[in-house]
Order: sequence, then C-alpha cells, then structure tokens
Amino acid sequence: MTEKKKILVVVGTRPEAIKMAPVILALREQEWAEVTVLATAQHRQMLDQVMSAFGIDTDIDLNLMRPNQSLTELTARILQGMDEVFREREFDAVLVQGDTTTVMAVALAAFYRRIPVGHIEAGLRTGDIHNPFPEEMNRVVAGRLSRWHFAPTQSARQNLIREGYPDTAVHVTGNTVIDALMTVASRELDIGVALPHDRRLVLVTSHRRENFGQPLREICQAVRDLVEKYPDIHVLFPVHPNPNVVSTVDEILSGHPSITLTSPLDYLPFVAAMKRAYLVLSDSGGVQEEAPALAKPVLVLRRETERPEAVEEGVVRLVGADRDAIVAQASALLDDAGAYAAMARGVSPYGDGKASQRIVSILKEGLSVQVAMPA
Repeated sequence: MTEKKKILVVVGTRPEAIKMAPVILALREQEWAEVTVLATAQHRQMLDQVMSAFGIDTDIDLNLMRPNQSLTELTARILQGMDEVFREREFDAVLVQGDTTTVMAVALAAFYRRIPVGHIEAGLRTGDIHNPFPEEMNRVVAGRLSRWHFAPTQSARQNLIREGYPDTAVHVTGNTVIDALMTVASRELDIGVALPHDRRLVLVTSHRRENFGQPLREICQAVRDLVEKYPDIHVLFPVHPNPNVVSTVDEILSGHPSITLTSPLDYLPFVAAMKRAYLVLSDSGGVQEEAPALAKPVLVLRRETERPEAVEEGVVRLVGADRDAIVAQASALLDDAGAYAAMARGVSPYGDGKASQRIVSILKEGLSVQVAMPA
C-alpha cells in the first residue's frame, strides 16, 4: 500500500463529537488512513462525555474552554492553537462538522496552511446570517473554505449548488447523527435521573444564543404554564452550563415538583431520555434530527430552521420562543391523540445510518488513495 494519508478530525462541542464519532470509527478501520483526533474543547465536559461513550481517545487537546468566553476570544484562541498544530504536524486533509465557532476557525486556519477541508453536514441554511447566530455565518464561511461538501440531504445539496459550488464537490451522504443514534439506541439505556413513571415525560432543552434573555424567559414561563395545566406530565430539563441559561432557568423553574432540572446529560442518558419522552421541546439542531427518528414529536423553540426536511414531513414544528405559541402547540399534542400520532411516525429524512461509510469512500477517492496490487 502507498503511504497512509494523514487525516485530522476536529471536534469542539458535544454535537460535533456525536456526529464525528461514527466518522472517526469508520476511518480507523481503513488501512490507508492515519487518523488524528483533535479537540478544541469549546464545550469541555460535554465533549468528554461523548468521546467516552464511543470509546474514542483524543490525540491533541487544545483545551480552549473559558468561562463565559466571547466569540472573539474563542476564535482567536482556536486560530492560534490550530496554527501551532499545523506548524508542527503535516496533514493531507482536515474534517470539520457543522456550524460552530470551532468549525469556522479550524477551516480558516487550515486554509491559511493550504490544507484541504472536508465539511460534514454542509449546506444547511436559513438565509439569515444573524439567525441562528453565529451558526449561519460559521457554516457559510466554512463552506467557502472547504474542498469537499458532505451534505446530509438533497435540500442541503441544492443550497450549495445555488451558491455556485461545483456539482462534483457536493456529495449527499445522509447525516452522521443517524449513524450514531442507530449505534446506541438499541441498547438498554438508563437516564440516571429519578422520574415519576405514571406521567408523560416532556423533554426540554434550550441553549441557543439567540434565545438568551427574554426569549428564554418566555420558554421557561411556557414550561411552567404546561405543568400547571397538565398534572399528568413531568418535565425533564437538562440545563446547559452557560450562565445565561442557568440563571434564567433556575429563577423561573427551580423548585417545582413537576419539573426536574439536571446538569447536561451524557449522550447515552440523553438518548434514553428521548426514547422515554412523550414530547420534546428544543432549540437544538441535533434533537430535530434525532427525536423524529425515535418517533417523538418535536416543537422547535426557534423562528427558523436550517433543517426543513422534518418540518416538511410533519414530524417537527416551528413554534419559536413565544410563551403562548409554545403552550398552544404543546397543548394540541397533549390533548389530541390523532394530532400526536400524525407527528409520532418515526420518520427520519436525515439518513439510513451509512453516512460515515459514504464520507470515507468519497474522501478516499478525493485523496487519490491507491492500493498496491499483490505481487
């Protein structure tokens, strides 16, 4: 065999780790690939939890997490840290995933060093660079700096084609989040949190920057309205550690007997929570992909989504961060079994669990890997 191709796979946040784990595992099975895993640790604790769940060790850890860090500070630290890595080690390709500050800054650092970038989950768009913030701009910039665009859906591919990317550079692979989910969902999983067994569980998450402040207050007030209106439900709310989230959630929701607030759940317990849930309220991108595959209706706590496929399928619904709208839409599903069944269909427009294998094959071809014939 020819000399192995050196692939750097970068993760920074929990969602990136979940969606990159199947790719890392698939690459490690390839004789032609030498895989290095780098963590920027944009989300320190939550990142470590996921890597452990999939049995993946980090080769390089920049450990950049700082309390309540600004985007400018984080971007600067990632650029400087990555440039030091690229100065010391050579790579044939860098893989990034999604739309975080890590993705944008790593792609830029690789561009400066003329290292080709593969963007996994490419082509998601809302068309508004300020919503979600800063994710929409992050993925647009990362796209401009990438050689390979691994689009999860045909819709994402069409977004990229409309923006002028070459047809041959855009590949529909499915979303690796379904690969990860299918790997673990069949296991017997424990939430690890004491919850009443005689009530319908409503799972709530919120962490988006655009929801900080009054929008998050509206979300929390809606949650409180729902538990007052429906004594047969119980809310589980894993609270993101960002101080902007913790302070608001604690102020409005702490101490209510029908609401359980926890620290962020590890990946496996969170999948267990989604499996147990009757209904999910979330502003997470990954949850929009995962929960429908588990036949759980999702009310998205955002005004726009870059994942329209599940909305078009009718298994996800946009409700925004408006208190009255959240209560009305949740009530419709809690009251009407027919409306609930129409959303709880187990439809996954995001893949068949083989996205990682497709990405590996495309990358192999793109790097012109040649296997020597036996003598």
